[in-house]
Amino acid sequence: MKKEIFKVEGMTCASCQAHVEKAVRNLKGVNNVQVSLLSNEMKVEYDENEVDASKICMAVNKGGYKAYLKNHKKESIVEKSKESKAKLINLIVSIVFTILLMYVSMGNMVGIPIPSFLTMSKVGFMLTQLLLTIPVISLNFYYFKDGIKHLFRLNPNMNSLVSLGAIASLVYGIVSIYIVSYGVEIKDEKLVHQYFHNLYFDSVNMIITFVSLGKYLESKSKDKTKEAITKLALLSPTTARVVVDGKEKEVKLEEVSKGQIIRVKPFETICLDGKIISGESSVDESNITGESIPVYKSIGDKVISSTQNKGGSFDFIATSTNEDSTINTIIKLVNEAASSKAKISRLVDKVSLIFVPFVIAISLICLSIYLLLGKGVEYSFNVAISVLVVACPCALGLATPVAIMVGSGKGASLGILIKSAKVLESACKIDTVVFDKTGTITKGQIKVEKVIHLKENENLDNILYSLESKSEHPLSEAIVNKFKDKAILKEIKDFASVPGYGIKGKIEDKTYYVGSYKYLREITNDESLSLKIEKYSQEGYTSLILFDDNEALSIALAIDEIKEESKQAIKELKRKKITPYMLTGDNKNVAKKIAKEVGIDEANVYYEVLPIDKKEVVEKLKKEGKKVAMVGDGVNDAISLMASDLAIAIGSGTDVAISSSDVVLLHNSLLDVCNVLNLSKKTMNNIKINLFWAFFYNIIAILIATGAFSFLQISLNPMIASMLMAFSSVFVVTNSLLINTFKPLKKEEKKMEEIVLNVQGMTCKHCQKHVFDALSKVMGVVEVEVSLEKKKAIVKGNNLNKDALIKAVEDEGYEAN
Repeated sequence: MKKEIFKVEGMTCASCQAHVEKAVRNLKGVNNVQVSLLSNEMKVEYDENEVDASKICMAVNKGGYKAYLKNHKKESIVEKSKESKAKLINLIVSIVFTILLMYVSMGNMVGIPIPSFLTMSKVGFMLTQLLLTIPVISLNFYYFKDGIKHLFRLNPNMNSLVSLGAIASLVYGIVSIYIVSYGVEIKDEKLVHQYFHNLYFDSVNMIITFVSLGKYLESKSKDKTKEAITKLALLSPTTARVVVDGKEKEVKLEEVSKGQIIRVKPFETICLDGKIISGESSVDESNITGESIPVYKSIGDKVISSTQNKGGSFDFIATSTNEDSTINTIIKLVNEAASSKAKISRLVDKVSLIFVPFVIAISLICLSIYLLLGKGVEYSFNVAISVLVVACPCALGLATPVAIMVGSGKGASLGILIKSAKVLESACKIDTVVFDKTGTITKGQIKVEKVIHLKENENLDNILYSLESKSEHPLSEAIVNKFKDKAILKEIKDFASVPGYGIKGKIEDKTYYVGSYKYLREITNDESLSLKIEKYSQEGYTSLILFDDNEALSIALAIDEIKEESKQAIKELKRKKITPYMLTGDNKNVAKKIAKEVGIDEANVYYEVLPIDKKEVVEKLKKEGKKVAMVGDGVNDAISLMASDLAIAIGSGTDVAISSSDVVLLHNSLLDVCNVLNLSKKTMNNIKINLFWAFFYNIIAILIATGAFSFLQISLNPMIASMLMAFSSVFVVTNSLLINTFKPLKKEEKKMEEIVLNVQGMTCKHCQKHVFDALSKVMGVVEVEVSLEKKKAIVKGNNLNKDALIKAVEDEGYEAN
């Protein structure tokens, strides 16, 4: 199956969206289609052997719309600005002519004098109103062209309703001019008086102008809903400084391929993902990782696209292209979520297909009934036009997608990537959250405190180091870091990883194992270490045992710190009546100790579990009727994540495309688990309000327009009806923007250290700059302020070393203390 995104032009309301979707879905070979009125895009999944892009476009074009494959280049801001400016000018001119027409037609009624030459002739007075109508019709002729076209193709839309109402009013006015002319000719004052005061030219202008005003405000509000994505897109530069044979060359970002060397200068934005090969600097990664303090980077360290270089200069080798860079992957995920559909919108899709024909039918029925009842042409006509104009399929079409766009965009700005609208619905129902321990509740930065050798063998360090260097487990990484500067790497044969237990391999034809106490007992039946292991686990250590086929040889004691915000997050979940659980491969004592510290009940802790066991725990909880969210790293927990109702993967800033997850938390903070649940509830509540308004408005407004409440003296005329229709969709979009007021839970920011140095020897601005540059390059420095007058330097940062700062200044030829 192939997936493509198409741009669709000509959609104006929910009916258009429904007709486009129906036309494509009916094609043989199309597996799935999603049409977004908000972004004017269509995502199609189809079988290339049965249908192709050209046939899909043709099906859409037959319905009166225009479809073409989306160009993935960024939209031109200048072009969008020109289009918006043209619409605004049309709107202003339409408003001016509408005000002039209202002045001419109603001035005398409200006591505003009108020039006498306009009222000298009744026919001339009416023709003046017609002349003031023509510019408004001309400027907004699109409504008529599009509306009538879709009417004849039997898939009427909002423009069909507007154009029918406006054309009916225009025709009625023109006929009235002829009748009045005839009445003047035959001197029938009664006939002249009847039709002279029943012109509908003002209704024509008001209908078109209010609809245009509503559409303009709606488009501006839509732009606001896309602000989060727009800001993300603007984070990445459009060019890169590529180094070829030692020379710099500036090229378009799309032309850079993996493996090319890119140079980054001070205070520039990093254009692609990569690995530093020369130079060093501090990099502000807050827009991706959420960490406010810049990170020191040197040779071998990874850099992320769209992050900001602070002080130094460096070269890096590109490990991504523009298409698959971290920032572009984030933008794609947010766009996909925004264009996806929630289950709650199914009713809207069904109603949208029949909505406009239904409204036209009601209008004709009302016209016929009131004429038969003898209510007169004017009253009957008034009701029929009001019904046409007051109905608003736009509000129905925008109720769901706008809220999803704002919700997913708000999430992205907080480092929460929500992959689809269905995720928002699932998150609202969660009552149980299952956490993996390592890397979620704890930092995942395991440190080996000490290694206890149980046998005298000078090779034990080398054996342990060599075996663990083959594994990617966090515990293995901790062992490697412990011995990398003092152990010797030996050749390993028949290396194997045993999930949930440990690893094994042959060194000099002898098999060695590294793993848990459970693994030791499985292989050797040795239970002599039980008391020691129990003691270490009560102290909070995880024991990693090196052993052979017969006995234990060494014990490595590792510890993993709990994240600062874990306790706060668990407390918040409990406050919201959501039950937290913890899963870990650690032993009982370590598991209970950590659970107690963060506030998870002992009964909700599962220890010594294998990856497959984690899945079984999730399924067991689901069978009990619970709605389960699983939180893990997206790799080791893939099985259990996929088994849950909501899969939440905690990323590291670059793990944005973790396939087994519904949500990715870029900032690696447990508080974001609470944030995603809260944001989802706010978004879904907003959607429900929008849908209630859209259905409630249309039902009540159409009923009033039909004259159903005339016995209560409640009715609508076409002008008021057009105003209500224009602002109903604006209400939906504006209400959705309230999602941006969502306040996330945050942990307290760490206060930066501050060191003040007295610097002697500075005599000019150049000296000041030398001192500034020297201090900026010192590890841990975030901010530097150098005063030439006071001969002082104020340095702010993290883990600052005063001696290193003084040395940096002295190396430039100045004195510091």
